[in-house]
Amino acid sequence: MEELRQQLEKQCLINQELQRQNKDLEQRLQEKEKLLQELHSQYHNLEFPPQRDNDVEPEVRKSRAAVIAPEPIPETVDIRKSRVKKTSSETGLIVKAIQKNDFLSRLDDEQIAMMVDLLETINISRGGEVIKEGSEGDSMYMVAAGELIVTQSGRVLRTLTSGDIFGELAILYNCKRTATVKAKTEVRLWCMERQNYRTIITNKSKKKREELMGFLKTSRTLKDLNDVQLSKIIDSMEEVKYQDKDVIVREGAEGNTFYIILKGEVLVTKNVNGHQKQIRRMGKGEHFGEQALIREVLRTATCAAEGPVTCFSIDKEVFEETIPVEQLELFDDSKMLQEAKAPAKSSPSSTLRFKDLVPVLYQEGRYQGDPVTLGVGGFGRVELMTTLNYGKYYAIKRVSKKHIVAKRQEEHMLLEKKILKAVQCDFIVRLHAAFKDTRYIYMVMDFCGGGEIWTKLKEVGRFDEQIAIFCTSCVVEAYAYLHKKSIMYRDLKPENLMLDVRGYVKLVDFGFAKELVRGEKTYSFVGTPEYMAPEIIKNQGHDFAVDFWSLGILIYELLVGRMLN
Repeated sequence: MEELRQQLEKQCLINQELQRQNKDLEQRLQEKEKLLQELHSQYHNLEFPPQRDNDVEPEVRKSRAAVIAPEPIPETVDIRKSRVKKTSSETGLIVKAIQKNDFLSRLDDEQIAMMVDLLETINISRGGEVIKEGSEGDSMYMVAAGELIVTQSGRVLRTLTSGDIFGELAILYNCKRTATVKAKTEVRLWCMERQNYRTIITNKSKKKREELMGFLKTSRTLKDLNDVQLSKIIDSMEEVKYQDKDVIVREGAEGNTFYIILKGEVLVTKNVNGHQKQIRRMGKGEHFGEQALIREVLRTATCAAEGPVTCFSIDKEVFEETIPVEQLELFDDSKMLQEAKAPAKSSPSSTLRFKDLVPVLYQEGRYQGDPVTLGVGGFGRVELMTTLNYGKYYAIKRVSKKHIVAKRQEEHMLLEKKILKAVQCDFIVRLHAAFKDTRYIYMVMDFCGGGEIWTKLKEVGRFDEQIAIFCTSCVVEAYAYLHKKSIMYRDLKPENLMLDVRGYVKLVDFGFAKELVRGEKTYSFVGTPEYMAPEIIKNQGHDFAVDFWSLGILIYELLVGRMLN
């Protein structure tokens, strides 16, 4: 948790600095309104269908923080093809640099070894620019030799020398660089791209999880549990390490913990006539103490570490909370899939045609005659539309095809459409129709006339407890519906909660939703940083539980009116 706190603090500082820079930029742009109008017009002509001359964009609220879209992860990295030979001194320097870096120090020996193998060498001449402030980056760098200067807005921050690491946030997700780094001398760097790093972390997490699943299935006590229940047990287990001769369990003591050996050897001994008699040795994959999970027992032997040992353990109390054997709930995946694939009920809106929709225009004020824009996000904009006879209002989300392809979001866009078409829930925005042309994809959805929860929260500062309870209850109802259909939401925040005309809260924006079979994990790095669960940040694999982590963050923000520092 301390490592996680440090990582999140570091990320928050970066976000705060970006917000400060954005405020300064907005102030300068306001002083040059004429230039702002020209830039808006140029941007609009590039990304959206042309409108009349001297068009000015309505001022609409944008998200307070950039969200992180999931990127495809290669299944494997060919170590033999990508390996770069390094001397023993170079390897030692790299390992030392990784171990002292706050972000990378959590890697285990196997991951560090893979990282050493995959680091590539690049040479930069004196005065050369490695990183430019404001640009997007996908690589982390480590200084092998030479010196570099780090500047921000023209101000010198520090000097980098041999063994220093910089740009490491870019190997987590696609973020903008917050400083410029230039070579002060001739420089040699080791670098790694985001995809290689994430593949290292993800594949190791998958491999460890598969191993643990296999180990648990060999347990006589747990062999009748299904994969969903075994997966829950793995989620609740903790990694513990022992040094040589450490006693893990002692004969005659009360047993309440089950252990799986991940690394090292455990010596099992038993007291015979006052002397410790060796019974056997246990190695990787073997387990002990399983009877302690289901009954009150005393340990029948002593288990001690023979050299360094790493185990995964789960206490009886935690096990009973995870798998209450007397009330065992078995999931029937076949029934769930049939329910998820049930055809949606037809409605009059299913015959909606694109040509029947017309934009709603501002009737007065500065933007009179312009289309009403409800919001602008990272992947497009949402505008207010109505039918030709003004019978009903809709929110239409328009996304550039070029942008989708550039950000590799084709799969997620199709999945969002599939999920929204399948759901029929009062607490989830409904998709009425979808259209496309040569440049854009259009999604016609419910218009929530009550506005965003985020806007309401900023107006009042914080919500009273009863209002927060009501909003949370609506989200829980939406979660219950989605999770029953094996769908994770993964992007909960006040900006994605809308009020309908009756005052009920609806979930909107399913760009990061994902279908997941119970018992499995997914490894995408996705979401809004302040709402991300630890397992997403650590690339350990996540499931439906991350939705409830974000629910806790939401409750805090609704009650307090700000994020936890």
